[in-house]
Amino acid sequence: MSSGAQPIKIAILAMGGEGGGVLADWLVNLGEHNGHIAQTTSVPGVAQRTGATIYYVELFPQATASTAGRVSGKPPVLALMPLPGDVDVVLASELMEAGRAVQRGLVTPDRTTLVASTHRVYAIAEKIAMGDGRADAGALLQGVQAAARRFVGYDMAAAAEAAGSVISAVLLGTLAGTGVLPFTRAQFEATIERGGVGIKPSLKAFGAAFERAAAGVQAAAVPAPAATPSLPRSGDATVQALIDRAAGAHRGDTLRLVIEGLRRLVDYQDADYAALYLDRLQAAAAAAPLSDALMQDLARHLALWMSFEDTIRVADLKTRGARFERVHGEVRAGVQQVLTINEYLHPRLQEVAESLPGGLGRWLLASSLPRRLVQRLCQEGRVVQTSSLRGFFMLRAVAGLRRWRRSTLRYGAEQQRIEAWLADIRAAAVHGPALALEITRCQRLVKGYGDTHERGLRSYAVLRAVWAGGAPAELVARLRAAALADEHGHALGAALQQAGLQGAAGSAPAAVGPQHPAAPMKGAPA
Repeated sequence: MSSGAQPIKIAILAMGGEGGGVLADWLVNLGEHNGHIAQTTSVPGVAQRTGATIYYVELFPQATASTAGRVSGKPPVLALMPLPGDVDVVLASELMEAGRAVQRGLVTPDRTTLVASTHRVYAIAEKIAMGDGRADAGALLQGVQAAARRFVGYDMAAAAEAAGSVISAVLLGTLAGTGVLPFTRAQFEATIERGGVGIKPSLKAFGAAFERAAAGVQAAAVPAPAATPSLPRSGDATVQALIDRAAGAHRGDTLRLVIEGLRRLVDYQDADYAALYLDRLQAAAAAAPLSDALMQDLARHLALWMSFEDTIRVADLKTRGARFERVHGEVRAGVQQVLTINEYLHPRLQEVAESLPGGLGRWLLASSLPRRLVQRLCQEGRVVQTSSLRGFFMLRAVAGLRRWRRSTLRYGAEQQRIEAWLADIRAAAVHGPALALEITRCQRLVKGYGDTHERGLRSYAVLRAVWAGGAPAELVARLRAAALADEHGHALGAALQQAGLQGAAGSAPAAVGPQHPAAPMKGAPA
């Protein structure tokens, strides 16, 4: 890169806690110790995740500045912010951050070298979407590759983890390996050493990244799932019998999804519950010929609905050893460090009643004084410290109710909803496979627990009334997309009115009260 009479312009896009500020300081230190005037600024933000910040660095050769100063009598003026189309190097700590740099116009095909990690840390907008809100990583990768003059990318978070360091050191090593800056490897490494903190792991991460970039690393394509999965072997004879039964009835991607469903449901409840899953799939296939797409969607969504998130499931997941290990790794806690985990829980009256045996739960919901007492106890959330013995055993006691789950009010209600949904799919598959597919996909509305689950059920009830009234598949798909667009039901209400379904629009989620869990929709198939 030839600086000429212009500074070298570097933009860094990083999230909070990833060392973006350290990386900017390294570059300033590198420039100042090697004959350059350096300046850095930062604009913090809280747009997503833990806050995305843009750091901007300009490096101007001291010799050029001295010559220009003698002629003009003025020192060089360095900018405070990057301008679209005027950036030489962009460093992005995550793939979406690279996409945001492209969106801002900081990456251009005639000038910019883009160094980015290809791993994903999902944005808030992706996480809170009622459906699958994840951006297409493959399309995002293609977009950033096309936008840059040169793109160097790979999973730098994994590289940092392997070196026991942080991603900023990997970004610096990758940048050095590209050769776009007028500094040697030794000068980069001397900069890290002058930092005085975490020198050894930073140099290790830097060295590995330098070698990888210097060798001309290319971004790896997003891997596609295997078309023919290998059958897992289980030490449990009952579970192995289920796997063999699935292999006798399904092939290819369908078999892969069915086996995953079995694994999930055995973990959720037991082998008998997983056998019920296979029974339901078999009954659906016997009612009418099902396309591969419909069978795959049914296998996926049926497993998801059958593993609904009740209080037992939530308590189980929050007290698993794997979760403690994951949190311990995420915060990089040392062997001698004490890790405290606080869980915020806010069960409502409905969740308490649904966790009781069916008759007792219905009595509580219909009672007067007991209902008010439980509501008062549930007005405020609770912080449970699962890293303490008291908090851990409290939730483990709730998780231990799994053996009695089949007797709970929630279990009975969900099984009735599932059977009604499957009946709708079987009836639709006989006359219109496209409608059956869209009905299957409406399970996406029913998820989570608490308010999220209740709002999803309301949207689902509205759509069920629509397809029971003879709506075509295209309309059901459009209304489902509207229901997933926002949690309050405004988009669904507007879509219903646009379709001329004013009566159904009056039953949109924002206006519908809770329904009895076992009550079928009027006009819906039995």
